[in-house]
Amino acid sequence: MKNLKIVSLAACLALVISLLLFTSCSNDDSAEVYSGAPVIESVMPSGYNLDGSLKPLVPTTLVDPKNYYVIHGKGFSTTTKVYFNDFDTYFRPTFVTDTDIIILVDEDTPYADAANKLKVVTKNGTAEFDLRVAPPVPTFSGFNYINCAEGDEVTIKGKYFLNPIVTLAKTDTQPAVPVQVISSTLEQIKVKIPANANHRYLTVANISGSATSKEAIGTALYDDKLYGMQWGGPWAGKGVNFDFGGDSYQGEKSWQWEFGGWDGGNWGFNFDMTPYKALRVAVKGAKNGQVNFSVNGGPNYVIPVTTTWVYMEIPLDKLGNPSALTMITFQESNNDGGNTVLFDDLGFVLK
Repeated sequence: MKNLKIVSLAACLALVISLLLFTSCSNDDSAEVYSGAPVIESVMPSGYNLDGSLKPLVPTTLVDPKNYYVIHGKGFSTTTKVYFNDFDTYFRPTFVTDTDIIILVDEDTPYADAANKLKVVTKNGTAEFDLRVAPPVPTFSGFNYINCAEGDEVTIKGKYFLNPIVTLAKTDTQPAVPVQVISSTLEQIKVKIPANANHRYLTVANISGSATSKEAIGTALYDDKLYGMQWGGPWAGKGVNFDFGGDSYQGEKSWQWEFGGWDGGNWGFNFDMTPYKALRVAVKGAKNGQVNFSVNGGPNYVIPVTTTWVYMEIPLDKLGNPSALTMITFQESNNDGGNTVLFDDLGFVLK
């Protein structure tokens, strides 16, 4: 499918420079005009780097979507189609000479289970060239269980997990540690947790870059189940369901609470807050509203509730700077008769 692109002035200048460089180097007025089937000799990046410098015209066999490249060879003047991994890719006829094509690799170009081929079709034939398309940088949506231990099998979810490498993320005092990958798809990885992983983040990398989890291992109060609860419950209403399987922000389940108007509840724990700077939670409601949240009976923090999942981190200074967590309180506070609210990914954020 053709996809028309708007090219910025800076990009145009870079493309023109690239085209002029190749035209001046490749064309020979004394040579006979080539009229045979097309030949692809190389592919090189075109355009500007983030620092404003021109990208060097160095041959490559790996291209990044949403970037420009120069296809160099001969016999391109009658080009009718260009394909990256069999994806029909738009090109500007004004960016085509007999020896060069400057083209933007479409962001929708397939990168997995693909032909790994560039194909240029002209009126005189077709040329192919071995070329890989890089996946986008991974996205990391979560892992479960967050409170895992050495030897546990954990599922990581996200996108663009092509040939993933998983590590315990590097810290200021600790190097990255390899994590064994048991199996993977483009959107899910199963790993085995190594020793000494508590309070470490997980990082997933592919050939394009890396992404790191928002949550550190061992920092959950709720991640499909509630941890460390010593007492507590709702004041009134239909109660809570810690095993709700109908929707979740991470993992497979969430904590569902069917609040009546101004209903709430207290839950008792005993956690040292020294390692932490904030509490985190993801919230979703059957309708828009709000919930009061407090720690140890301290000041209320109003959590906005919408009909889509919203993740938030609440700094401890908004909750009275507790040195220990002994109680949390939720109370529906929208003053319109109640709401059904889902809570997930409840836990702590490391300093």
